[in-house]
Amino acid sequence: MNTVDVLMITYNAADYVAVTLPSLLDSCDENTRVWLWHNGDDERTLETTRSFADDPRVERFHHSRENVGLTDPTNWVWTEGSGDFVSKVDDDCLLPRTWIADLRAAHRSFDGFGAIGASRLRPEDIDESLLQRKIEQHGPVSIVRNHWVQGSGYLLPRSVVDQHGVLGQGQSWTNYCMTLARAGVVNGFLYPLIFEDHMDDPRSEHTLLRTDDDLAWRMPLSAKRARVTSLDDWKRQIQNTAIRTQSAPTDLRYYEGWRLRLRNLRTRVARLRRPS
Repeated sequence: MNTVDVLMITYNAADYVAVTLPSLLDSCDENTRVWLWHNGDDERTLETTRSFADDPRVERFHHSRENVGLTDPTNWVWTEGSGDFVSKVDDDCLLPRTWIADLRAAHRSFDGFGAIGASRLRPEDIDESLLQRKIEQHGPVSIVRNHWVQGSGYLLPRSVVDQHGVLGQGQSWTNYCMTLARAGVVNGFLYPLIFEDHMDDPRSEHTLLRTDDDLAWRMPLSAKRARVTSLDDWKRQIQNTAIRTQSAPTDLRYYEGWRLRLRNLRTRVARLRRPS
């Protein structure tokens, strides 16, 4: 049967949720349940999310007046759900209608997969010379092997969570994926790629980020961490991330020891050189 529990966390994004939540529900079949968690007290977003609480495809709705981030909602689904797979879709992301069925079919074909998912790579971001080096065949399924996937639009077997535990406090989704990879679990992006439209990418037709003022009003967390100050900066940051993902080595030694320390040092130096 392969049931799926999908989490959507909503926060201060009513205009996005009004588009993304109905799209997620439309992608659900009879074996998929959506769990809704709203962070904070933005009334428009709360009411938009709560208006779907009685939908038969919604398993549970929870409202946290405090913005508790990602860990508590994720572990809520991971510990209280019973689906064969767990997933999350961000409130600013759109996926094709068949994404769940496509990822579930891939998992059925090879039982060594961990987190496999959709990709935010837009056609103009794809470097085939990089991508082709990372494509692997596992049974009848092709994936772009990567030790982490974005925290939206993935499918992860609950059996993997049962074996490796839930998210630790302060542990990012990327670090959790790396833990799985070090244990021999295969993560990556299903190939041909399933495209996830990230609406906080200024190139998305659905974006609310059309001016520098829009960006200042709704600054994505990753943009804030990168000290982005303009829409052009944010576009370049997204494109650089796309290249880094495609060029990320599959040799796990790259992510530990002196190689990791050197890379972290270079990152800190690059940030110090950016204007504040």
